[in-house]
Amino acid sequence: MKEPYNIVITGVGGQGNVLASLLVGAVLVEKGYKVTIGETYGASQRGGSVMSHVRISRIQQYGPLIPPGLADLVIALEPAEAVRVLVQYGYQNTVSVVNTRPVHPVDVISGSMEYPSLDALFERIESLSKKAYFVGATETALELGNPILANITLMGAVCGLNLLPIVAEDIEKAVKTYLSSDRVEMNRIAFLAGQQLVDGLGSHCQN
Repeated sequence: MKEPYNIVITGVGGQGNVLASLLVGAVLVEKGYKVTIGETYGASQRGGSVMSHVRISRIQQYGPLIPPGLADLVIALEPAEAVRVLVQYGYQNTVSVVNTRPVHPVDVISGSMEYPSLDALFERIESLSKKAYFVGATETALELGNPILANITLMGAVCGLNLLPIVAEDIEKAVKTYLSSDRVEMNRIAFLAGQQLVDGLGSHCQN
């Protein structure tokens, strides 16, 4: 990985991206990396933006916030949030892995604002990324019986694309540390399901 390797995990309140960043950090620290995590919150309790900065290094500890234009990997649980992050933190080599299910904010639900079309969002994500992968993580999580598993499903997709050196056993161990024992197996299954989603998945590449 690039030194440092900068990851932004983004979504809206309630999607579990903070837990995802915590698990990624715990696994990579166990593997000998130096990891710094910073969090930024909007109105997270009302479905506002939530963004985690994860900075990974073999050499030194970096500050918790990624400078603008330096995100190597954007992991987005919500497509509009992916665009928001890429505009500020993306650059010509950014890789994006994006959950395809939108989450409509209150203003959209009330009718005072209009959510962009998914086609327009996906096109914008592609234009702002070197490679963009679109993954139906929420749909898979629903098939597993719990939509909150979309975060771990998406992380499984990221690792299935060989973007992070993490396997299911690593996630299982980290989950045992931070969550109750009855959630370990479901998270392991969700991670594996995410890996399976990207078997043979093509990317939309921008030169």
